[in-house]
Amino acid sequence: MTADTPRPLPWEVPNPHTLPVTVQAADTDVMGHTNNVVYLAWLERVAWSHTTALGMSFERYVALNAGCVARRHELDYLAATFVGDELMLGTWIQENDQKLSMWRAYQIIRVSDGRTVMRGRTLWVCVDMKTGRPRRQPPEFLQVYQPADTGASAEPDQ
Repeated sequence: MTADTPRPLPWEVPNPHTLPVTVQAADTDVMGHTNNVVYLAWLERVAWSHTTALGMSFERYVALNAGCVARRHELDYLAATFVGDELMLGTWIQENDQKLSMWRAYQIIRVSDGRTVMRGRTLWVCVDMKTGRPRRQPPEFLQVYQPADTGASAEPDQ
């Protein structure tokens, strides 16, 4: 690896969907570090980016009369970030019950030192776009919202 070659980031899964962000002054709180609600907004941004990349735009949700709403967030803040920090947001589908809900996982890594600064996950529930009531995921969701390959080997450890 040369000085010009970026080091690989330590993702928990191979090939997560990623999105870069740089912490701005407006992202910080009175303590000078990134505000917790900003992290949540970033998670929503990377989730939509991934969803769109999978072919599920908001317009597609409307056409299918099915969308996803957050039911639960679990967020672990592991290290503070500050103005100017370059971060890489990563997301993937962790679990899908093939019925009503799925877990989307997140990892945020500071690019400069490769440190994971946040981990989280959100429980998304499929809803009818007209009534807002839970509904079974349509076949199109089941096709694209597949759990990520964890990279785990099928062979036992030696």
